[in-house]
Amino acid sequence: MLGSYREVMWPRLVANKILRKSVGSNNFVADFPPDSDQKLLEASGLLDERPSFTSKSILLEQHKTTHLNYKVFASTWNVGGIVPDDGLDMDDLLETHKTPCDIYVLGFQEVVPLRASNVLGPDNNKVSAKWNSLIRETLNKGVAEPHRDKDVSESKGTNSISQDFRCIISKQMVGILITVWVRGDLWPYIRHPSVSCVGCGIMGCLGNKGSVSVRFQLHETTFCFVCCHLASGGRDRDERQRNSDVNEILARSSFPRGSSLDLPKKILDHDRVIFLGDLNYRISLPEEKTRLLVKSQEWNILLENDQIFRGWQEGIVMFAPTYKYIPNSDLYYGCITYQKDEKKRAPAWCDRIIWYGSGLKQHEYARGETKISDHRPVKAIFTAEVTVIRRGKKIRNLFFSDRFEETIDVDAKDFSWIST
Repeated sequence: MLGSYREVMWPRLVANKILRKSVGSNNFVADFPPDSDQKLLEASGLLDERPSFTSKSILLEQHKTTHLNYKVFASTWNVGGIVPDDGLDMDDLLETHKTPCDIYVLGFQEVVPLRASNVLGPDNNKVSAKWNSLIRETLNKGVAEPHRDKDVSESKGTNSISQDFRCIISKQMVGILITVWVRGDLWPYIRHPSVSCVGCGIMGCLGNKGSVSVRFQLHETTFCFVCCHLASGGRDRDERQRNSDVNEILARSSFPRGSSLDLPKKILDHDRVIFLGDLNYRISLPEEKTRLLVKSQEWNILLENDQIFRGWQEGIVMFAPTYKYIPNSDLYYGCITYQKDEKKRAPAWCDRIIWYGSGLKQHEYARGETKISDHRPVKAIFTAEVTVIRRGKKIRNLFFSDRFEETIDVDAKDFSWIST
């Protein structure tokens, strides 16, 4: 066991020492600084609805538990190192006009080309800023700016919290980017945003492959989204490496426990977990047979030979393989005459969105048709059940405050899905 540990850790230690490359810090980009929590709550009049766990407050408050459902959009897209044009239409992916959601989580791979200067050098944040700008513009396209002469309520929700979408976390590690957006009126109920980066690439530690995981708490429910780019290749040993990458991501990803030490530390400890990315899993069939089955749209036969790891949930795949296309076309790579030095790559569902545990119900699982990359984007829409604790002040006559009139008695959390 000790020898195995040394074999795994030694290359990472050497790489970190010689290359002086830190793989993913805990810092992230957001529209609100981390310390804006309290100020925003005070300004919005929502402070008394946020949890307080001191013994004094417990004695003074009455708790009512209920569940709310929020719509969550999740997507993954390997953009092949292409920097988006200003005019790139993100509507094909986000479809805000079709199914508006409360939370949007977008994962990208290869936002920069995976050459040595990008893997070993500092992250190019200009590229992630460009993607975030396009996302912001698309999500807020239908949100009217408040007019000075009009009632604030026309453009804002209750308590003067803006209804437009805000970025709560955006994090890039080399080519992997994940960005999370929520409606402005949900921001006061978002707590403990944090990130965890795991490099599984060169020497088992650099960020050309690996994951960026983000977590936050909405009301009383914790969410964790894992955006990853696993090892490529169609050989048996490549499949084993992908499985190893997944195990590394689950083992090495770690989040702060918080001041009260009650926050989940590991990915699978969270209430709602979604795993998305270019997982790179292939179809274990000969190339020619795979191409014939793709042409005849025999998805079930192909999926029976799909390599993706088990134990997680995935919606029914009713769309064509998302890889590998000739960019800016509808042709799979290899449909035209090969050059001698070209690698043959059969079509595959490399790009996936899967989830773990309960509390998530998927309503849509589809792919987009934007063609700038050799991958097509994949998207999913979920309903996420969120636990909410309402707190009314206890006064002398023992009546609750007017805001919480209903009596609801629901268990705060159900952890029966967690594996032992």
